[in-house]
Amino acid sequence: MKTPVILIVNSNQSELDTLAGELQQEGYDIASAVSIVELDKALRSRKKYALTILDTSGFDESIWERCERLHEAKIPFIVIAPQRSPVIQRNSMKHGASGLLVKPLSTKELIEHIYSALGD
Repeated sequence: MKTPVILIVNSNQSELDTLAGELQQEGYDIASAVSIVELDKALRSRKKYALTILDTSGFDESIWERCERLHEAKIPFIVIAPQRSPVIQRNSMKHGASGLLVKPLSTKELIEHIYSALGD
């Protein structure tokens, strides 16, 4: 069976690297995007991503358009928010998020969401 590829989107390279390392230890293949430009490139690449983990921190409102593209491409995604916010929660659900997590993240909680989103 092929290992699922998870696309991590985070504007903070250090946080992205930490999360990528944790998920690689769990056996996932990782692709990453640290900017809207890199996310757009990943979406155009037509690679088969099993899931996207998207941290909204550091991105402007255009991130929701990318969430819509993920939804249209049938790529499930989990939104990570810097704080509990009704606006982020509403936008996440409106654009088809599979889940919403708030920082600080628990790796165990994230892995549970990944299993749920991937149907494992």
